[in-house]
Amino acid sequence: MNTDTADESWLARLPKAELHLHIEGTLEPELMFELAQRNGVKLPFADVEAVRAAYQFDDLQSFLDLYYQGMNVLRTSADFHDLALAYFRRAHADGVVHIDVMFDPQGHLKRGITLQTLMDGLLQAMADAQAESGLSTALILSFLRDLPAEDAMAVLEAAAPWYNRIAAVGLDSAERGHPPGKFAAVYARAKSLGLARTAHAGEEGPPAYISEALDALDVCRIDHGVRCIEDTAVVARLRDAQIPLTVCPLSNVALRVVDKLANHQLPAMLAAGLNVTLNSDDPAYFGGGMLANFNACATAFGWNRETFRMLATNSVQAAFMPEGRRSALISDIARH
Repeated sequence: MNTDTADESWLARLPKAELHLHIEGTLEPELMFELAQRNGVKLPFADVEAVRAAYQFDDLQSFLDLYYQGMNVLRTSADFHDLALAYFRRAHADGVVHIDVMFDPQGHLKRGITLQTLMDGLLQAMADAQAESGLSTALILSFLRDLPAEDAMAVLEAAAPWYNRIAAVGLDSAERGHPPGKFAAVYARAKSLGLARTAHAGEEGPPAYISEALDALDVCRIDHGVRCIEDTAVVARLRDAQIPLTVCPLSNVALRVVDKLANHQLPAMLAAGLNVTLNSDDPAYFGGGMLANFNACATAFGWNRETFRMLATNSVQAAFMPEGRRSALISDIARH
């Protein structure tokens, strides 16, 4: 196997699957202003440069405040379509061949945007991307963990018309003070519906939240999970079960989970035999999409092509996609 340096052009061509991508977090400032004008929404920023200048965060909550503010420009199915298709095209240019798309209905429902409006836009964008570039996609209906579990259950039930188009449920937003067990009944209901389950855990929250997500929510993947490295028992459990971890390097730096990428837990996670994947999280806010994250890791850690092939294969193996496509993409990665 070729173990040459993984340079930028090679990384751009490497087939990649993205498992941790919040579609609302792909809203670039230029599109934010375009949609604000389209919908008559007044933004608290003078121009695109002022928005970008605001993308300096102290922690997760400071990001979420801006994130929800930007979300306010999304009003129509056309808005959600344009948002998603714009990212799908950027991701395709990064060598991304599949995306598990997280979306947050509660952030829109509370603004009076219907689930029908949201789903119509996203599903059309997914179909358009498939037709344009062959990009495959799957939807993860995510719950906001800082809201009551009853609200999450109501959203899950309201999504009944689209159960056949939703691959999984997820859990995101402010982690501190909102343990996974809060949503045990919601996840049990999702399991009864045949939906896969993921959850954010071990980003700002402690390693114990990772164990709790596995036990109380019966998840098949952990989103982030970087703080697992603080607990040898949690590391051993993740390693032995080969639970996929959807790590987001540039996001972790932007939200001060780590002070700089060179000090990230990723090398230790790989050395421990964990099932790691690389993802962008909220690329409009955190310094770039998939290729930017891969390039940043190549620079910070000096990983070779073999390591990046392994990471790309991990993502495809853990993605929500048909088995035939999975096998074909794994073969493509091996040939790259």
